[in-house]
Amino acid sequence: MAKRDYYEILGVDRNATQEEIKKAYRKLARKYHPDVNPNDKEAEEKFKEVQEAYDVLSDPEKKARYDQFGHAGTSDQGFGGFGGSDFGGFGDIFDMFFGGFGGGSRRQGPQKGDDLRLDLDISFEEAAFGVEKDVEIPRTEDCPTCHGSGAAPGTHPTTCSACGGTGQIRVDQATPFGRFQTVTTCTHCKGTGKIISTPCPKCKGKGKVRRMRTIHITVPAGVDTNSKLRIAGEGEAGTLGGPPGDLYVVINVRPHKLFKRSGFDVLGEVEINFVQAALGAEIMVPTLDGLVKFKIPEGTQSGTVFRLKGRGITRLRGTGRGDHHVTVKVVTPTNLSEKQKEILSEFGNTLTEDNHQSKGHKDKGFFDRFRDAFKN
Repeated sequence: MAKRDYYEILGVDRNATQEEIKKAYRKLARKYHPDVNPNDKEAEEKFKEVQEAYDVLSDPEKKARYDQFGHAGTSDQGFGGFGGSDFGGFGDIFDMFFGGFGGGSRRQGPQKGDDLRLDLDISFEEAAFGVEKDVEIPRTEDCPTCHGSGAAPGTHPTTCSACGGTGQIRVDQATPFGRFQTVTTCTHCKGTGKIISTPCPKCKGKGKVRRMRTIHITVPAGVDTNSKLRIAGEGEAGTLGGPPGDLYVVINVRPHKLFKRSGFDVLGEVEINFVQAALGAEIMVPTLDGLVKFKIPEGTQSGTVFRLKGRGITRLRGTGRGDHHVTVKVVTPTNLSEKQKEILSEFGNTLTEDNHQSKGHKDKGFFDRFRDAFKN
């Protein structure tokens, strides 16, 4: 399958500036990044396609070759010491043993910094209503003293005389196939193309330092355990002018003592005594909004579930809230006094089969069903 045009992939004009190319790349890279699209093969392929296009168009030399020769100009084969000859499949063999045909420069271009992950614990209420937090993360940043150059203040890196600033050394090698030119990383500048004579005292010439950085995080209402938030540009520093990585915040919601979550609904329980259940009562129900008055109808059975509309969790990226479902648990009294036992005994003697049926229940009573089961 023919490769797509690199300018078309990034959605930029052929006369686009490096800043426009970088801006288009960052936008598409964030969109198709594998961490944002887990298990999405199509997004993964598009991410690779975008990366490949940027690797070429962000490198002035590669870009010039691409503009002149198209995709053929981006291949190591056919450009260099062989005057444009195409050696087909032999290129892989030479790459394996001699490091490639070596004619053109392959100086490393800007690289995006690594992404970081932060696991953040929040409460049940914070997940329901959202919260803002300041967190500290350790990360690699450009040295504030030398601004990433690695050179002491008042000095500047110089071009490596061994490789001429390319970061690579060409070496002629004799092989059974003839003499070939190979390319290796320059040992003097370690592939950077620059020599630092007076290293920065802060970073020791590395251009990077490890720092604790306070990051302000806005957690939206409605998140749940394993929800992920991406904070662009708050990851590790890039190299050679590349953009920083991103920070991914993975949410963990601590369990609540009273409530459980079901989607955007909240599940809870409330205990009442059998007098309240029988006669009905106005009770206070604990919710995310605090205690709320609720009228229990007479004849309420243990296990009955009532719905308090709009008392649940705020819907993520939506409007409104879920509901609060409260399950009534009728508690049998204990440690009764003799007087209470006497009253209950008298009350029990007045109960009839009708008193054992739920309101509106027309089925046979327990004793009728018992007789039917054993009459034969």
